[in-house]
Amino acid sequence: MEQRGREARRERQRWVACMFALVLVWSGASAQIKYSIPEESKEGTVVGNIAKDLGLYKNTLKERGYRIVTGSAEPLFQVNQNDGILYVNQKIDREQVCEESNTCVINLKTVLENPLEIHYVAVEVTDVNDHSPSFPETHKRIEISESVLPGTRFELQAASDADVGVYSVQQYKLSHNDHFRLEVIGGDGDGKFPIVVLQKPLDREVMKRHTFTLTAVDGGKPQRSGTVELTVDVLDVNDNLPIFTKDSYSVTLNENAPIGKPVIQVNATDLDEGSNGDVMYSFGNNVNNKIRTIFNVDANTGEIIVKGPIDFEVKDNYQIHIQASDKGSAPLKTVKSVKIKIIDLNDNAPEIEVTSFSDAITEDARPGTTVALISVNDLDSGLNGKVICFVSEDVPFMLTPSLQDNMYSLVTKSSLDREKQNRFDLTIVAKDAGEPVLSSEKAISVIVSDVNDNRPEFLLSPYTFYVTENNPPGASVFSVKASDVDEDDNALISYHILRDGGGDSKLTSFLNINPENGDILALKSFDFETLKTFQFQVVATDSGTPSLSSNVTVNVFILDQNDNAPVILYPVSSNGSAEGVEEIPRNVNAGHLVTKVRAYDADIGYNGWLLFSLLEVTDHSLFALDRYTGQIRTLRSFTETDEAEHKLLILVKDNGNVSLSATATVVVKAVEPKEAFAASDVKSAAKDDEENNVTFYLMIILGSVSALFLISIIVLIAMQCSKPTDYSSKYLQDVNYDGTLCNSIQYRSGDRRYMLVGPRMSNGSTIVPGSNGNTLVVPGRRQVSGEVRHVLIIVCLL
Repeated sequence: MEQRGREARRERQRWVACMFALVLVWSGASAQIKYSIPEESKEGTVVGNIAKDLGLYKNTLKERGYRIVTGSAEPLFQVNQNDGILYVNQKIDREQVCEESNTCVINLKTVLENPLEIHYVAVEVTDVNDHSPSFPETHKRIEISESVLPGTRFELQAASDADVGVYSVQQYKLSHNDHFRLEVIGGDGDGKFPIVVLQKPLDREVMKRHTFTLTAVDGGKPQRSGTVELTVDVLDVNDNLPIFTKDSYSVTLNENAPIGKPVIQVNATDLDEGSNGDVMYSFGNNVNNKIRTIFNVDANTGEIIVKGPIDFEVKDNYQIHIQASDKGSAPLKTVKSVKIKIIDLNDNAPEIEVTSFSDAITEDARPGTTVALISVNDLDSGLNGKVICFVSEDVPFMLTPSLQDNMYSLVTKSSLDREKQNRFDLTIVAKDAGEPVLSSEKAISVIVSDVNDNRPEFLLSPYTFYVTENNPPGASVFSVKASDVDEDDNALISYHILRDGGGDSKLTSFLNINPENGDILALKSFDFETLKTFQFQVVATDSGTPSLSSNVTVNVFILDQNDNAPVILYPVSSNGSAEGVEEIPRNVNAGHLVTKVRAYDADIGYNGWLLFSLLEVTDHSLFALDRYTGQIRTLRSFTETDEAEHKLLILVKDNGNVSLSATATVVVKAVEPKEAFAASDVKSAAKDDEENNVTFYLMIILGSVSALFLISIIVLIAMQCSKPTDYSSKYLQDVNYDGTLCNSIQYRSGDRRYMLVGPRMSNGSTIVPGSNGNTLVVPGRRQVSGEVRHVLIIVCLL
């Protein structure tokens, strides 16, 4: 389009030149006056003498009003009316007046009046080289694709010069460069057009912009010139791959890095420009989805960012292909591998696993017996995965490492005793060597199973029981109890009585024991008067395999009951009734001993302590009965009015809770003294015989009691030597006393025990109330019981 505009301007210039030539021919024929002056002439410059040249009189010019006919604009020329000289009224710029015409002629019309005359004057303004060539732009930018082939021509806009002729543009010059050369086409002057021709291929990546100067020179002397700075911008073609700035990328990253943490930034450059040089980053096609869930790459910056959890134990390194591509219409791509090495952190506590476990171990297991196999695993590596394992409590167990790494055996380190502790709650601790130290614990319970290693033990040894006589046959009289610290069958106890054929084997035949609970039953009633004490052994056996057993001695003491009524020994008639006649002189004084009622009670203690009382008497003022001794004495002397025969009914009763009693009748006859003496002699002889018989029986009884006493002493001494256990009894056992010789009463005062011992009332002994002559202080129980026994015998014999 620019080239067509230039051609149109040339056509207009040719037409103007032709019209100007025709005017000149016409003016020459009309004998017009023509002057010539150079442009840029100063004001007042004389162009010519019109009056002289037209043959006009100077003196008439003013009168006739000689002037130049102009329009409203300021005229370029003026005529002097005095002398007819034409001069320049103002400075003339040819290029302004005639613009682009090669010949610049200014036609003036002069007028004379009276008469009217019109004369035409032509003033040619000749060109002066006062203008330099100029280009439309001082800087011209040309865009040329780097793919354009050499020889391609690029037409440039021609320079213009307001001057004409030789003063116009005559030639073009191009500054030196390696890629372009200059060609000029067209004719002379403004008809010449500069063209640059590509003579060497362009490479935008080598040089994206070429700058050189085009100079237009006119033909003046000196020459004038104008320049335009040409800038050739090489348009990019997507002919370069993105190139990463590093040959390799590698980085380390701590595991458990937070989401959004930058890992590394890759950078690729593309020598192309624009969209062809804009690089985008993405994962390579071979990057799997798992990596895409862990990492992300910024498409614009190439920064790899943590997107998901980083776990060293899952994967310790990643090799990620990052693709750099430009934004060209046909994008070019480059792939680079990025290596990410994960640094292990101590973020995993050791894991304890019990691979084999016996939850129960027998208490007789030897030290070193394996209870469990423990495996320890730490997913961390290096020191973070180095684990030590131990048992935290002070227990008879320990961990011993095995040949295989991180395997331990839980073994016993000392003997076990289920009876002391039947369960051990162990805490196994595993610690790694990381920083910070992580640990874990595993709780296991070890049950110690029972072994029959404990014998049954009786609650007491020996047992001492007190059984009241006359017990009902077949009833439980007492019970023994044993315990076994073992459990289950090992602690299941059965009882039986040891029947070894010893001295008490006959007695044990009348005893039976419940094998399950140890209750002992008497198959017959005991009689204190027949049997006072005996002993036997009970065996407790557990049900373990093999079974274990233990024995205990059972001492049984029979307690007396008031089951025997008093027996009257005197008086006794020939027919066996308790009746007697006593004769006393009538002259006896008060306090005379008439007779003494003798009685016997087979019971002992209070049950055998007899009291005498008068149940019936003919004269209460004459006789008195000692309630303790049974002596009958006169209270006063006989008078003449007193009857000669008096009947006394005497009641003898014991001191049992339910007292038993007997009665005796004594007839007292008051006779004259001579008769009394004779009767006394006869009675004395009879009485001596009776007393001799009683003495014989008493000696036999004493011998038997002494023998029984010695046997009891030996048995008790043997028991005390074998079992020094002290036991208490309600009564002091009198194994020597058979109930025929003495009465004894036990009582306690403060920390002492007392026994009131005395002969039977029937023996004629008297215990004065308030007397302590027969009171025995019993020594402590820890003294040898034999000493007590001897003292008792001595007291009884007294």
